[in-house]
Amino acid sequence: MIPTPHINVSEQGIIAETVLMPGDPLRAKFIAETYLENPVQFNSVRNMFGYTGTYKGKKISVMGSGMGMPSIGIYSYELLNFYGVKNIIRIGSCGAIQEDIKIRDIIIGMSASTTSNYASQYNLPGTFAPTASWPLMKKALDIAENKGISVKVGNILSSDIFYDDEPEVWKKWARMGVLAIEMEAAALYMNAARAGANAICILTVSDSLVSHEATSAEERQTSFTNMMEIALELA
Repeated sequence: MIPTPHINVSEQGIIAETVLMPGDPLRAKFIAETYLENPVQFNSVRNMFGYTGTYKGKKISVMGSGMGMPSIGIYSYELLNFYGVKNIIRIGSCGAIQEDIKIRDIIIGMSASTTSNYASQYNLPGTFAPTASWPLMKKALDIAENKGISVKVGNILSSDIFYDDEPEVWKKWARMGVLAIEMEAAALYMNAARAGANAICILTVSDSLVSHEATSAEERQTSFTNMMEIALELA
């Protein structure tokens, strides 16, 4: 096979059927080096690092997605449609917009509202609701319960904008019960739905728009271990 424009892999089997996708490629590197046995790097195009190794005897890949729906849209599309990937588990950070959600809480995005027009490409006669795959979500909840890790499940917002011209527009989403804001899940869920594959977004709260608490970039890269361990067991 011919490598895709963004993933320099020319044969099937190098990338596992299940891929963990953090936004930060350095987080992908950290996960590979910390948790995977015998990790081998398969991609470095644009420094979007990808690795394949084993975890408890199971073959798993981990690869960065970059920031925003256009970026994860490209990488997840190529993985799902050219490399035989069946499951993508996004592991990322988010900003909480509910008072009862605190720093380092874990959220599973059951559905992903969005400010993006990503779904317009499908020419649907209505509004598509991007959702997680139930088999992955059910298994993730069981894993979290067995590990004694508390998780919150609900609607998240995949936003196209990080620095919004209306800084408090998040309050409108909060009134609708949305738990947190991130920038990738909706596109991932749509790509997976179109490809007949599975996807889920597991997030750790890195900051709160309510309390204004925040974690550092280094903490986001290396300390969100509960989320990583749920994802690894899920794979």
